[in-house]
Amino acid sequence: MDKVTTTKTVLPTDAQARKEIPIATGVLDYFSSALAEVAKVSKAGNDQHNKGQELHWSRAKSGDHADTMIRHFLERGTLDVDGQLHSAKMVWRACAILQEELEAEGAPISRGSK
Repeated sequence: MDKVTTTKTVLPTDAQARKEIPIATGVLDYFSSALAEVAKVSKAGNDQHNKGQELHWSRAKSGDHADTMIRHFLERGTLDVDGQLHSAKMVWRACAILQEELEAEGAPISRGSK
């Protein structure tokens, strides 16, 4: 069961401010296929690096997101040796960079992190 917390939230508590963040229509509806591919990368990475464990971002395993993202960028449009798209791996690394930057500014640590 998820731990309930009231100290930090991802979205603002003000109703109008929450409506100004269109997650479904402003992100998911735009990039549904791309995000599904990034989810495949997450699962494949978890299966490789956290075999037998529930899906989670094991932050201690790799922290060189910028260099790794750029290596995948250089190979964009092709498949990596594991059959995953380099572009999807690049997006995963970009999301990791952004998440860590936001957390450094006070955002809550993502619930999928360990």
